[in-house]
Amino acid sequence: MKSLVHIDSGTATMEGMLELPHDAPGIVLFAHGSGSSRLSPRNNHVAHVLRDAGIGTLLLDLLTPDEDRQYHNRFDIALLTHRLRTAAAWLGAQEATMALPLGLFGASTGAAAALQLAADPAVPVAAVVSRGGRPDLAGVDALRTVEAPTLLIVGGADEPVITLNQQAHAALGCVKRLVIVPGATHLFEEPGTLDEVARQAADWFAGQFPRG
Repeated sequence: MKSLVHIDSGTATMEGMLELPHDAPGIVLFAHGSGSSRLSPRNNHVAHVLRDAGIGTLLLDLLTPDEDRQYHNRFDIALLTHRLRTAAAWLGAQEATMALPLGLFGASTGAAAALQLAADPAVPVAAVVSRGGRPDLAGVDALRTVEAPTLLIVGGADEPVITLNQQAHAALGCVKRLVIVPGATHLFEEPGTLDEVARQAADWFAGQFPRG
């Protein structure tokens, strides 16, 4: 199943691509980072690997093009979290996805939104993965509240972000893991590094989504 979807957030309509393999054990909602979109080649590569593993994906534009041109919106974690919550509720209301465990994959500032959403006890999140993320922007209170197993992936050459991820990892009280990919910079553009991100993410979600 593959379909272009439109989700009304109240102040904007979010456009996304939903792809659901047969008998998927779960669905992963992508939270793109600042200046990115659902067409991000990096997140699409990860999503492709997830679908090869049988996992459903929803890649979504959390901001409209006009909103994204206003730089401050990219760091408005409350706005991004609201949009992500709306998308999660939409998935929970669709016949094809309502019964599927929900995973969140966040990149850059999208990781903060994913973790803030996972901290909401009203939203059942099965697992979270952050790629080159800013989990620190979720806030310590939210990080301490997250119960969903969380994987933080950061590039070994992305030194400032390594420190921020280490601090966030220490604050998380859930099942957690921090993976540093050797030689990778912030965008994981080096050969093989994005493949490693995708493999780690697929293994993490597969391990948290129940089969059968």
